[in-house]
Amino acid sequence: MKHFLKETDFERAELPKLFALARELKRKRGQRGVPLPLKGQTWALIFAKASTRTRVSFEVGIHELGGHPLFLNKNDIQIGRGETIEDTARVLSRFVHGLIVRTFDHSEVERLAAAGSVPVINALTDFLHPCQIYSDAFTLAERWAQGTSGVKLFGSLRGRKITFVGDTACNMAYSWVLGANLFGMKVALAGPKGFAPTPAFDAFLANAGFPGGYEFYTDPIAAVRGADVVYTDVWVSMGKEEEQAARLRVMAPYAVTGKLLAAAKPDALFMHCLPAHEGEEVMPEVLANPRSIIFDQAENRLHMQKAILTQLVAQRR
Repeated sequence: MKHFLKETDFERAELPKLFALARELKRKRGQRGVPLPLKGQTWALIFAKASTRTRVSFEVGIHELGGHPLFLNKNDIQIGRGETIEDTARVLSRFVHGLIVRTFDHSEVERLAAAGSVPVINALTDFLHPCQIYSDAFTLAERWAQGTSGVKLFGSLRGRKITFVGDTACNMAYSWVLGANLFGMKVALAGPKGFAPTPAFDAFLANAGFPGGYEFYTDPIAAVRGADVVYTDVWVSMGKEEEQAARLRVMAPYAVTGKLLAAAKPDALFMHCLPAHEGEEVMPEVLANPRSIIFDQAENRLHMQKAILTQLVAQRR
């Protein structure tokens, strides 16, 4: 049985087909006669963190694939009152056909996958956000390989450079490092020294087969030179609110301004997984720039996640 807990849970050889499927599902959305691979199935969404894009895209996607989404706030079920993760996984596996989990500790999704008997999808942890990275990569491939086959769609990512600016020890930075290496992209990180990737992440990356798979800069201008994509995320993630003042102060030089975007390639794209804090990690002129593709990213969460769900169901049969 296959789970999707991290970017490398799909092999590189599987990705051209997955990207082509996402494009086909997007093209055929709303048409009659579209296959319903989740027909008769119920998928539970266990969320410990608030969400807009992740929750809505998964609920709509499951529905459009013929299934029923069952939203479970973590505090509304017994896991919030001390039931073990393992018992929760075993019980829910008797009721539902898959689990979509958005939580803090990455070990929770790993434990749910190990103890249960249904597929588990990581809808975000403090360590990784693979659904976002796959959707973002699909968004880029659409831009760079319009009208080509699935193989060329995915292949358009190879050799491109993405620069992630800001808190480079966060789940989005880690996911982009892992994903970029899997996709054949180059990745640079730009942030304060105290927010560089940890030795534990470096060990994880080496174990995944990508030792030294990124370049780290404290100079954001140097980091974005030659970049095809400039990416950022909020500086104060959920659960880090008590660090807000200190983070805003130390991160200020890493805001994505018009000047910083101009230091990348002339046609470089700007990306943000949203929500954006305008005037903090990104300036208004960048969000409004025609090269900002933040809402394409948001939409493509739906299409790529439908492709992921379809593939997980197909591989379980």
